[in-house]
Amino acid sequence: MIKLMVPVDGSEGSSKAVQYVINSVGLYKEPVELHILNVQYPIISGNVRHFISHDELDRYYRENAEAAMKPAIDMLQKAGVAHIAHTALGDPAETVVQLAQEKGCSQIVMTPRGLGNMAGMLLGSVTSKVIHMSTIPVVLVK
Repeated sequence: MIKLMVPVDGSEGSSKAVQYVINSVGLYKEPVELHILNVQYPIISGNVRHFISHDELDRYYRENAEAAMKPAIDMLQKAGVAHIAHTALGDPAETVVQLAQEKGCSQIVMTPRGLGNMAGMLLGSVTSKVIHMSTIPVVLVK
């Protein structure tokens, strides 16, 4: 079985990565297990935690993750491609690599840049970190 990890952030680029996987699924000679992942940056300010409850923060993270994953999930459902959705809280690059390793993925498929604020860079900071940290091949989709 081929296992693929596709990190998504709701950007046009992550939708292109999902479309690439949809177009490629039929090319594999083995079944494909597709994992999509959205990682939320944690709010680390102590002041925020004094005024917002743990439940409200959890709801905030969940709603943002669901909104970011919706375009990918809609595309996959429309194409009839089975997938497993994951959400996490932490450093995006570290979390992508860690979950891909835990799930035994053979590839990470992602876009060179997502919604980050590094618009002028050739590669986004998350993508760059994933490439450097991962022992799993990373496929970049433009």
